[in-house]
Amino acid sequence: MKQDLIEQARAVLARNDRGDYTVPTHGLYPFQWNWDSALSALGFSHFDEARAWREIETLFRHQWDDGMVPHIIFHEMNDGYFPGPEVWATGRAVPTSGITQPAVAGFAVRRIHARAKNRALADAQARALLPRIHAWHQWFYTNRDPQGTGLVAIIHPWESGRDNSVDWDAALARVPTEGVAPFQRRDVAHANPAHRPTDEEYRRYIWLVQHFRGLGWDNSRLHDASPFRVVDPGFNAILIRSCLDLAALADDLGEAEIASASRAFAQAGIAAMDALWSETHGQYLCFDRVTGALIDSPSIGGLLAAFCPIPDHRAQAIAQRLDAIGTAVPYLVPSHDPAAPEFDGLRYWRGPVWLIVNYMIADGLKRAGQTRIVRRIVDDSLRLIEQSGFAEYYDPVTAEPCGGSSFTWTAAMVIEILNAETAPA
Repeated sequence: MKQDLIEQARAVLARNDRGDYTVPTHGLYPFQWNWDSALSALGFSHFDEARAWREIETLFRHQWDDGMVPHIIFHEMNDGYFPGPEVWATGRAVPTSGITQPAVAGFAVRRIHARAKNRALADAQARALLPRIHAWHQWFYTNRDPQGTGLVAIIHPWESGRDNSVDWDAALARVPTEGVAPFQRRDVAHANPAHRPTDEEYRRYIWLVQHFRGLGWDNSRLHDASPFRVVDPGFNAILIRSCLDLAALADDLGEAEIASASRAFAQAGIAAMDALWSETHGQYLCFDRVTGALIDSPSIGGLLAAFCPIPDHRAQAIAQRLDAIGTAVPYLVPSHDPAAPEFDGLRYWRGPVWLIVNYMIADGLKRAGQTRIVRRIVDDSLRLIEQSGFAEYYDPVTAEPCGGSSFTWTAAMVIEILNAETAPA
């Protein structure tokens, strides 16, 4: 069964392989996405190390001069996705979007390097990527934490990777829609509209894009100019974990300055994260920089915080929280609290299970010694695959496959999970 699932997963990666990069799935997402690529490289690395490195190298080839790595790279013309390069208008030779995504590449590169069989290739590729990834991390703390709090903010829901999370509802509501040019969405032609963000959400997403475009995509200005500035604990946990992994990689490669700076970023972030803890919910919450208050929304973002080395008592509390959630749904981890009135098990990030987040939560809790709940998360993830295939996401109650099918990062996570015994601690 294990080998059969791995072969099926490899077939999904092959279907979505474009040579130097993968698309998340045919039709719905026809370009290269930032965190999709980094996580997909983990899957490739188990059977084609050169291809795994090429995936991440292609991503960083399109890094901006200021250090940002954009969330979409439009390698080819394709009118099957909105908003396309003409909406972003970032002025790049190869068009890209103008915002970023979770900084998971540092984690992925260190993990691929640590278990590589081709040591010469791994050292060469990691050495080339190390300063690029560090420049991206520096960009975050310069441009998205201008007050030096230790935590960075997202300025668009798409940056979080959790596009329509309940976490964003209040902050997004203050984003205007006046002046938004008429548009035709493409995603609803490829997936059930009931599983996707609403048109009203999309109008606000596009207003932000137009607003940033009007500021010339000047990242030194965008944070303070955005009416949407939210500190997401999951997003920060990924960045912190990547900083720590980059520090370890830098140590291995003899780059002491990068190692020291990366650890300083991580230590400041871990200390600052505790201000996001909610005793009421037993998890971390998002923080709205505009209102100066925590956002009372118990989503998966506050559980994903366990991906970085939070204090042991916090990791234990998150494991207990997952135990409680696991009594309400057959499949962990729903992207929103199933007891909350906003929960919707079919609609994108308002309830469904995503294997990439399951993988990261399990990885962090395994490091924290919470092995029992890790076993539940892993078992639930594999049951979803066996029952419903390699979908983009799944209903945590019925296991209904939702969104795109034959999804690259879902397949990559299956390969990664089934080979977990070879992964470094």
